[in-house]
Amino acid sequence: MDHSPLSTFRPDLFKGRTALITGGGRGIGLATAEAFARFGANLVIAGRDGERLAAAAEKFRAEGVDCLAQVTNIRDPEAVDFLVEAARARFGQIDFLINNAGGQFPARPSQISDRGWRAVVDLNLNGTWNLCSRVSPLMVEAGFGAIVNIVHVYAFNRGAPPFVHSGAARAGVVSMTQSLSYYLARHGVTINALAPGTIDTTGVHEEEFASAEYDDLAEATLRDVPAHRMGTAEEMAAITLFLCSPAARYINGASIMADGAQFMGNWAPMVDPESY
Repeated sequence: MDHSPLSTFRPDLFKGRTALITGGGRGIGLATAEAFARFGANLVIAGRDGERLAAAAEKFRAEGVDCLAQVTNIRDPEAVDFLVEAARARFGQIDFLINNAGGQFPARPSQISDRGWRAVVDLNLNGTWNLCSRVSPLMVEAGFGAIVNIVHVYAFNRGAPPFVHSGAARAGVVSMTQSLSYYLARHGVTINALAPGTIDTTGVHEEEFASAEYDDLAEATLRDVPAHRMGTAEEMAAITLFLCSPAARYINGASIMADGAQFMGNWAPMVDPESY
């Protein structure tokens, strides 16, 4: 029996639907795009790395999946406008929006410049708003849609000691998700947040575990996560698909933690609080 995370979905679940995934060239975004494609959806993948997007799109097309790859800086409203119009021109309607693009770097508060703060907040909070504010009206008009905003476990009430900038931005995304659900629910549109814990992706290994301060950060993280393992991108993709599926139509404004109980355990230190 197949016990993989995606085995629960029927083959044609999203046939005829279109999913727009930002940050769709690698990691959770790519795994989510692959999952939507597996179950019949058309794809729009966006990101800043053109080579990565092109490689993913070529793979999808070789598998018979209709895929539009669009280089996009989600911080730029005009670029987002172009992305949305290109998606509509290609597929007519955007049924699912997965706001996965984002990023951060571990740092002490004193190490974060004004420019660095604004760049992270602009990417994670304003970039998510740029997509939501343009796609959600189209969903309201159609009377159907689902939005999933990918945040992280540092977005909640324990703060974000290694990521002051990203924690503040992602907490804003959680609040925005709750607020928008109030307006969208009556129009057949859901919007929810997914908060992954530590997921086994290239980005985590290169951008977090590579911290110069703690050589054993990966080992410490695995020790402190109660599940004693990292999550997988496929697991996050499966939860995202569930939130877009008919089974989740009455879930709206929620934040789903998928972290192996990491939020409830110790947090491995990425930065030493001895120095501010």
